[in-house]
Amino acid sequence: MSLQIKSSQEAYDVIIVGSGAGGGMASKILSEAGFSVAVVEAGGDFDPAKEEDRTQLRNPWESPRRGAGTRLRPFGDFDAAIGGWDIEGEPYTTTSGTKFDWFRSRMVGGRTNHWGRISLRFGPHDFKRKDIDGLGDNWPIGYNDLKPYYDKVDQLIGVFGSKEGIFNEPDGFFLPPPKPRLHELFIKKGADKVNIPVIPSRLSILTRPISNDRGVCFFCRQCNRGCQAYADFSSGTCLVKPAMKKGKVDLFTYAMVRKVTTNERGLATGVSYISKVDMKEYKLRSRVVVLGASACESARIMLNSKSKTHPNGLGNGSGVVGRYLHDSTGADRMAILPDLFDREKYNEDGVGGMHVYTPWWLDNKKLDFARGYHIEYWGGMGMPGYGFGFGMDTVRQYIKDEFGNPSPNGGYGKGLKKDIRRYFGTLVGMSGRGECIPRYENYCEIDTNTVDKYGIPVLKFNYSWSDQEILQAKHMQETFEEILTNSGAILLGQKAGPESQYGLHAPGRIIHEVGTTRMGKDPGTSVLNSHCQAHECNNLFVVDGGPFVSQADKNPTWTILALAWRTSDHIISEIKKKNI
Repeated sequence: MSLQIKSSQEAYDVIIVGSGAGGGMASKILSEAGFSVAVVEAGGDFDPAKEEDRTQLRNPWESPRRGAGTRLRPFGDFDAAIGGWDIEGEPYTTTSGTKFDWFRSRMVGGRTNHWGRISLRFGPHDFKRKDIDGLGDNWPIGYNDLKPYYDKVDQLIGVFGSKEGIFNEPDGFFLPPPKPRLHELFIKKGADKVNIPVIPSRLSILTRPISNDRGVCFFCRQCNRGCQAYADFSSGTCLVKPAMKKGKVDLFTYAMVRKVTTNERGLATGVSYISKVDMKEYKLRSRVVVLGASACESARIMLNSKSKTHPNGLGNGSGVVGRYLHDSTGADRMAILPDLFDREKYNEDGVGGMHVYTPWWLDNKKLDFARGYHIEYWGGMGMPGYGFGFGMDTVRQYIKDEFGNPSPNGGYGKGLKKDIRRYFGTLVGMSGRGECIPRYENYCEIDTNTVDKYGIPVLKFNYSWSDQEILQAKHMQETFEEILTNSGAILLGQKAGPESQYGLHAPGRIIHEVGTTRMGKDPGTSVLNSHCQAHECNNLFVVDGGPFVSQADKNPTWTILALAWRTSDHIISEIKKKNI
């Protein structure tokens, strides 16, 4: 039985697929320039200020699972993320012997509803890594090309931080950062002893008012739940919804894009999508198509958009679409601070993330791996969550094993209460997030034998870590141990060794995947030009993490936003010149 395809009579200037960081920024800039815009989102609407969506300031007992995660909300029942690594009816596959876990967010705002709000600029070195270590490729643009857009993003969205003058950690326009919490002061003390820098974090959370439409952080430490005051950055609340109020923006939700449609000349004419509501196929027409569905989803759409002009997929004459996939590395360590036993209890929630962090501080020429990492710190006395770290079971099990001092009541009654009063808030930990070397051998492709519930061919992943990432993780573990022990902490568990690749998380688990539609000067080795415009289809643009040539040791969101703004300006210019 064939689907009945329904076409819209209205043609838009621009169709944007995806409403996350890149798609949201493009919707704001292009609509405010006077263009008619359709935003096509695979998930539903979401507004953390509406009662039906609000999870902020809810207690664990308000959930039948006491806040524990579900298939659709893997980070917890109250987390803002709706989606996950395993979505019913939306499978993906992997090549035998390899591993990749693909996280999808199905909601307006995408993954920007759940993230650490870590908002770091790439530095001058990050765009030219091949010149430094000979690995991978340089970007066709440099820091100075993107700096004006980083500046604009800082001022539009807001980011707190401090001016440090570190060359490859560029300073921006910062709001005042919050003070370190008690556990962070202990960590800083340990790091200072071994000359490892610990500086104020750079998070997109408002500590001062910047607009009448958004409130200021009230320090509930629940940014991951979505802020009802709009004090933290999420694309839906800060970009898409404001764009809908100011410009001509139509939002299509529960719309699973199957492909970009093209004409006989190979130019994009719009998109075809399956409605999750009625399972029928619909077509939208436009002058320009912008993909911001996430690096792998945008690659999937392009690979599925085959035609006579694009037999290998839209813009894939080079065969590079889906190639050079890479995610941040990640490893962790946890400890307990005896100096905090029986500590005074008071509200130190702070923002929903770290107040301090460690930027990359070493010269890789003196190390046995090529790229760096930053360190994120966590701990303190946030609201306990069932099954998510900081649990009394972790502390008490450790106390029992190491000190021979188990709770007299085995975890119930007065003994449990006594343990909570003494030990809660003493756990600390750190996570390394580092740069992976982009390789042609790491990729996603169409699995011709598998379709999702909408009849769309799914992705198949082929990914493995190289020695560069494994040696980096080894260095992370050594650094964690050094900082924690110098902080007076007692380490929990055994240090991860080579048998576990030094605790490296599986590829995809850090949810920073980039590089599948990378930019470059040579159409034979890249998909897009320096303006994120397809070499082979000049009215197709990509504004998510796909255009990245390399990841850097920073989180990608701020660079996605800056690139999307720069790309949007280019689209405006090209339309005015009648080049597209």
